[in-house]
Amino acid sequence: MFRRILVANRGEIACRVIQTARRLGVETVAVYSEADARAMHVRMADAAYCIGSAASSDSYLRGERVLQVAADSGAEAIHPGYGFLSENADFADAVAAAGLSFIGPPGSSMRAMGSKDAAKRLMEAAGVPLLPGYHGEDQAYETLSAEADKCGLADGHPVLLKAVLGGGGKGMRIVRSQGELLAAIESAQREAAASFGDARLLVERYLDSARHIEVQVFCDSLGGAVHLFERDCSVQRRHQKVLEEAPAPGVSPELRESLGAAAVRAARAVDYVGAGTVEFIADASAPDHFYFMEMNTRLQVEHPVTEMITGLDLVEWQLRVAAGEPLPLSQPELSLSGHSIEARIYAERPAANFFPASGTLRHLATPPEEGVTVAPAEVRASTDGLATRVDMGFVRGDDVSVFYDPMVAKLIVRGPDRAAACRRLHAALGQWQTVGLPTNVSFCRRVLETPQFLAGEVHTAFIPQHHDALFPPTPPPPPHLMALAAACWVAEMQPPAAHAGHAAAAAAAADAVADAAEAAAGAAGAAADAAGRAGGPRMVLFL
Repeated sequence: MFRRILVANRGEIACRVIQTARRLGVETVAVYSEADARAMHVRMADAAYCIGSAASSDSYLRGERVLQVAADSGAEAIHPGYGFLSENADFADAVAAAGLSFIGPPGSSMRAMGSKDAAKRLMEAAGVPLLPGYHGEDQAYETLSAEADKCGLADGHPVLLKAVLGGGGKGMRIVRSQGELLAAIESAQREAAASFGDARLLVERYLDSARHIEVQVFCDSLGGAVHLFERDCSVQRRHQKVLEEAPAPGVSPELRESLGAAAVRAARAVDYVGAGTVEFIADASAPDHFYFMEMNTRLQVEHPVTEMITGLDLVEWQLRVAAGEPLPLSQPELSLSGHSIEARIYAERPAANFFPASGTLRHLATPPEEGVTVAPAEVRASTDGLATRVDMGFVRGDDVSVFYDPMVAKLIVRGPDRAAACRRLHAALGQWQTVGLPTNVSFCRRVLETPQFLAGEVHTAFIPQHHDALFPPTPPPPPHLMALAAACWVAEMQPPAAHAGHAAAAAAAADAVADAAEAAAGAAGAAADAAGRAGGPRMVLFL
C-alpha cells in the first residue's frame, strides 16, 4: 500500500478519497486553486499546495503543476477523482513516466474508450451489443444524411447526433425529420469543435423512451475482472443525472448477468485496470434489449449506491489495485443486498431550466448520518441495514464558486428494498436546510412523490414527461415572511447615524424593525407549529 498519495481534485470527491486514505493509514496531499484556499478538502488533507488561480485552466487542469507538487511532497501515487484530469490519457502517461502510480486506468485504455466511434468498433468486435448507427470517418453531409436514413429517420424514427469526443450533453442533437438534419449537423459540429476540438459526429437510432443502465466494473493488473452489478441513472436533466439507484428497477437476475458479462467483455477489450463504468441504453418498455453507449474510465459520481448494495469501499479497491494487489474479491464472492438511491444536491434553480447558482452557504444543516456503508449481506437486506450517508465538499460559510460544478453534496440512503429506500430519501431531503443560495432539494422530493417513480417507471424523458407535477406554480410568500423581508429592507436602507438627528431616526427605525421582526417571528413560529401538528414540513427562518 502507498505511504502518501496526492488527490488531484476538489469538492466532495477529494474529501471522499481523503477519508478512505486516512482510514487505511495513507497520508494525503491536496492541491487547490486560489478560490479554494479555505475549502474543505484543503483542511482535511495532511498537506496542501496552491497550484494556480480560480480558473480550472490555470489550476486543476494544469497537469505539470500537479506533477511538480507530487514530486515536492513525496507522493507515490495520484488519485484524479472525476472530472478535471481524470480521463486525460496524456496526464496518465505523464504520471507513469514520472515514476508514480496513476490510480486509474492506463492512458491506452482511456484513448481506446475516449473516442466514441473507435470504442464502438472495439465493442462490436468484442460482442457487446450496439445500437444501429454510423461510426465512420466520412463526415460529409451526404454520408451522415444517408446513414441517418438507415438508422430509421426515413421511416419517421428519431436519430441522435453525438460528438465523437467528450460528453455532458455537448455536441448532441435529436433529429426527428430530414428537414431538421442539416441545421442539427451544423450546430452539433460547431459545439463539438468548440468544446472538444473535434467536430466529428456519429449517428445512432434514438430511443424516445429509454433507460440509462450502467454497470460498475473493476479490473486488476493481474488479469482479474469483475462487475459489481448495475445502477439506473435514467432521471436526468440536460443529459446529466439527478437521481441514481442500485440495483436498477425491474432488472431480472438473468438480465443482470447479461449486463455484467457484456460490461466485463468491454473492459477486457481495452486491457482495463481499475474502476470503470460501462453505460448502456435500453428500451424502457423492453430493457432486455440493451446497447452499449460508452465507458467512463474513472470512478463515477454515483459510486456510493454501488458501495451501499455491495458493502464495499470502492476507493479502497482503487488504491489496492493501483498498488499492484489483486482484486479483493472474485465474482462468485460478490453479493447484492438491499436498495440504495442517491440524490445529487446542486446549487441551482430547477424552475429556471436548472440554471446553476453561486454564493455563500450562510446556513447548512444536513440530515444525521445513520448506519454504515460497509455491512454484511444479511444486514444490508434487513431493517438493521437502514443507512443515510452524506458526502460533502462544503461546510457552512463556504462559497459555492462560479468557476466549478455547482454540486454541493450527495445524499445517499439504503433500505432493505426500493420502497423503503424511497421513503428514507424523501424523509432525509425534508431535513435538509440551506440558506444563501437555491438548491434542487425540493425538486428531488417532488420526483420521489410521483407515483410513476415510486413504481419504478423511470426513463430519460421522465422530467419533461412529468413537468407539471415537478414544477408546480410557486405560491406568493405568506404575509409574515413579507413583513420580515420588509423589516430587513428598511434596516438595510437606513443611513449611518452620523449626528444626533440621524441617531434618533435610526433608533426609531430600529424599534420599528424590532417590532416587525418580533411579530413576523411569532407568526412564523405559529405557522411552523401548525404545520408540524398537521404532519407538514416545518419552515425555519435564518437571519
